[in-house]
Amino acid sequence: MRRPTRTAAVGMAAVTTAATAAALLPAAIGATASGATPSAAPSCSVAYSVTSQWDSGFQGSVVITNNAAPTSGWKLGFGFAGGQKVTQGWNGTWSQSGTAVTVDSMSYNGTIATGGSVSAGFLANWSGSNPAPTAFTLNGTTCDVDGTTPPTTPPTTPPTTPPTTPPTTPPTTPPTTPPGGDTAPPELHVSGNQLQDSTGKNVVLHGVNRSGTEFMCAQGRGIFDGPVDDAAIDAIKSWHVTAVRVPLNEDCWEGLSYVPSADGGANYIAAITGWVNRLAAHGITPIVELHWTHGAYTGNSAGCADVNATCQKPMPDAQYAVPFWTGVANAFKDNTSVVFDLFNEPYPDRATSTTEQAWTCWRDGGSCPGIGYQVAGMQTLVDAVRGTGARNVILLGGLAYSNDLTGWLAHKPTDPAGNLAAAVHVYNFNSCASASCWDSQLAPVAAQVPLVAGEMGENTCSHGFIDQFMSWLDAHKLSYLGWTWNNWDCSSGPSLITAYDGTPTAYGIGLRDHLAALG
Repeated sequence: MRRPTRTAAVGMAAVTTAATAAALLPAAIGATASGATPSAAPSCSVAYSVTSQWDSGFQGSVVITNNAAPTSGWKLGFGFAGGQKVTQGWNGTWSQSGTAVTVDSMSYNGTIATGGSVSAGFLANWSGSNPAPTAFTLNGTTCDVDGTTPPTTPPTTPPTTPPTTPPTTPPTTPPTTPPGGDTAPPELHVSGNQLQDSTGKNVVLHGVNRSGTEFMCAQGRGIFDGPVDDAAIDAIKSWHVTAVRVPLNEDCWEGLSYVPSADGGANYIAAITGWVNRLAAHGITPIVELHWTHGAYTGNSAGCADVNATCQKPMPDAQYAVPFWTGVANAFKDNTSVVFDLFNEPYPDRATSTTEQAWTCWRDGGSCPGIGYQVAGMQTLVDAVRGTGARNVILLGGLAYSNDLTGWLAHKPTDPAGNLAAAVHVYNFNSCASASCWDSQLAPVAAQVPLVAGEMGENTCSHGFIDQFMSWLDAHKLSYLGWTWNNWDCSSGPSLITAYDGTPTAYGIGLRDHLAALG
């Protein structure tokens, strides 16, 4: 979306994690710790569970409930008596010394209100037996434990091999049997003009965009705009959503000095990878995309004069976009269910004199007419991703804010992995916003490569336009995602919901009901 709403307040809901269904494990697992005197209410409780287990490892979860004064940051401590070793963790900074495990809060979940809860998860190795921890501390307060022993017999079919990267980074390959019994999202590749899973079955994605992670951090307002916990994901899934697009900010990923440290660099990366992996663990295909980029642009249709990534720019910059995509690709290259959308909405055509100059800039980058910074073209970014060994599907939007694909096939970058797909954005106020244009401009591209409508919407707070577009997309068996799953005022832009429980706006009703009808 060209100009997303910026005024939505930050709201982080408490995170709760339910125990997994008994069918996932040989036996139920759970431990609850509560720090209290016989006459006083417990100051905290910690629910520990093993949500998946295999012959040499397991996935675990802790849910912390604070019954004392609100926290501004928290530190959880516990010990493993069976020699278990944490290999990765998310929703917290995990460390282990000997048997002692420590989890420190992240910038986005350090506050736990009185009576509120927050969850964190991890992967760990085990052998012999896998007993539950017998004691927990929260900010130094000891909690008594009354729980059961985890299973010692692993399932016959383990999840995919867990990664071995440091525990501060959330897992990039979530178990194939995640909490709640969701089916893992498909491992995608391109075959002709289709997206296919690892078995060769065609895949059509239906989903939503989840805005906030592209602008909150750059504005010093945190990382997420609204909740991103399991309950929030369940609400998204209730609309029959199979894909969520996650917009990113390269300055926040790179941790540039103007970004608050709590919201940038390692903290931003951990929060984003945790969010992406939670989506995947719930069976949703994550589409990560570069939304805001560095570089000063004051030409036609400039969003701002700021050199920093605080607004939309016509093209990605060469200085930071290349290391950004190298880092993102390294983070997710072991999980081909994650899709890479290289740049949200290119518009070099607003800066150049001719359309051919714009398409050349789009593909080759460098010194582009009318753009004052060095541009990273799509070929450069494809090369950066593939240079990491990542084979993930890559989406490329065209000109005119990804609404013009007329030169896409002629300027298609070279991809040694053969996994390129086209992306289009269609709103009722775009130039290509009619069935005749879709037939003449989009259908020829879709006949040769997979085409994903990464954004669609209308500024009328109704759904007549997207109803028409979704019917056209369905007839061509194409994927699409609505803008946006944020509880903003739909009269100022296409917002799908009024509340994060999935209550739709008058516009959102159209997408919700259409996906429900598709099943």
